[in-house]
Amino acid sequence: MEKSVKEKVKDVFGKNADKYLKSELHAQGTDLPLLAEWLKPEKGWAVLDIATGGGHVAKALAPHVGTVFSTDLTEAMLQNTATYLDTLFGNIEYVIADAEALPFLAGRFDAVVCRIAPHHFPHPEKFISEAARVLKPGGQFVLIDNVAPDDQKLAAFMNNAEKLRDDSHVRCLSKNEWRTLLDKHSLAEIKSLDRKKTFHYPVWVARTTENDEQIDRVKQHLLQADEETVRYFELAVQDGEIQRWVIDEWMVMCVKEIR
Repeated sequence: MEKSVKEKVKDVFGKNADKYLKSELHAQGTDLPLLAEWLKPEKGWAVLDIATGGGHVAKALAPHVGTVFSTDLTEAMLQNTATYLDTLFGNIEYVIADAEALPFLAGRFDAVVCRIAPHHFPHPEKFISEAARVLKPGGQFVLIDNVAPDDQKLAAFMNNAEKLRDDSHVRCLSKNEWRTLLDKHSLAEIKSLDRKKTFHYPVWVARTTENDEQIDRVKQHLLQADEETVRYFELAVQDGEIQRWVIDEWMVMCVKEIR
């Protein structure tokens, strides 16, 4: 029987936990310093970090708040992150949790953050519903993720590339799709930032692929891009070898409306 999406996530991230902990792309993003700047956290806050991965959000916010609840679906990933962060902080709690069914009571958190993970969630609306549920009225939610272009052809190209590289990938949504879900769950957008994110191809493709055949499938998909797609994703090829490509990332902060 074929594995479920969430079982695939556990497999991929369990095997690659240390890579995500040490990944420069994940650990040194220019969005991380913005978290404290945007949220303006207070020492008494309880913050929820959904799908923590390598723990980079927890690490950025722990110095500024009372407690960070760092969650992840993958126990091996969470354990690896805890082993590292426990040497730095004493105010992070680690909870194995599904982003689409959070094990917390309603209205418990001053802020909820999820970074570079929702494209692995099979039911994005459940995730947004849960994030809104556990937030206090007036609490803040920050979502950071790779986003697909509005153009369906370009979106399909991007998502197919990601799926070929990482079988646990589900789909990058567009900004408009995210905005519809946020609005539906009373999360009012107050600030956002668009940026281009460069994937250095050899590092990016090696992070989750398991064999040369899989790597070749990704390569052939990218090399078959038409002129418009090459231009949009700034696909750089030299002597038949892919050097890099560039995708869109979106950071948005919302407040839970008091009704």
